Amino acid sequence: MRLAIFDCDGTLVDSQADIALAMEAAFAAHALIAPPRADIRRIVGLSLGEAIRQLAPEIDSETAASLVAGYKDAFRARRAAGVVEEPLYDGIAALVADLDTSGWLLGVATGKSDRGLAHCLERHGLTGHFVTLQTADRHPSKPDPAMIEACLDATGADPAQTVMIGDTAFDMAMAVNAGVHVIGVDWGYHHPEELVAAGAEAVAGSVDELRLLLRGLEA
Repeated sequence: MRLAIFDCDGTLVDSQADIALAMEAAFAAHALIAPPRADIRRIVGLSLGEAIRQLAPEIDSETAASLVAGYKDAFRARRAAGVVEEPLYDGIAALVADLDTSGWLLGVATGKSDRGLAHCLERHGLTGHFVTLQTADRHPSKPDPAMIEACLDATGADPAQTVMIGDTAFDMAMAVNAGVHVIGVDWGYHHPEELVAAGAEAVAGSVDELRLLLRGLEA
């Protein structure tokens, strides 16, 4: 029983623009200067509260909580207006479908909320491929291993037959902490060198290369 757990933002979908716009709106609503987009890109994958703490460590806990709520409101407003993009990376839909039909169990471990992940997967027609969905609503932020451990509990998979696939050092460290295999992808938000330093066994430069790396784990 093989289990592949995917990160979402930066791995399945390119959501950086939507995240940056919602973050900028949250800061603007509090008359605060938003962090540079390069800094916002760096925190994608963390739970929202932890992301805010890293982006604005000088603010008090009340303001941080208000920024979290403001971000959620801004993202929901963008979704309601039909302007959230979150495009799938080329080749991801086919890869997910192929893994599913070839006998892999599939999961997601993401800093998104339950609602955000559900909307994203439904929009791209991927919902039915995943048997376990773990989000920031029910777990501490990456790199805590709780989300991966929940995937293992839900599926009964062996850590030795499980791989985490992600684009950030947070994903790599989470996998190391959970004792599972880990593959990085270079089309997301952290550099390949950071992924290797955080524990990646390999870094895929394309979806086709990721497919080959996963086949190597089947042996």
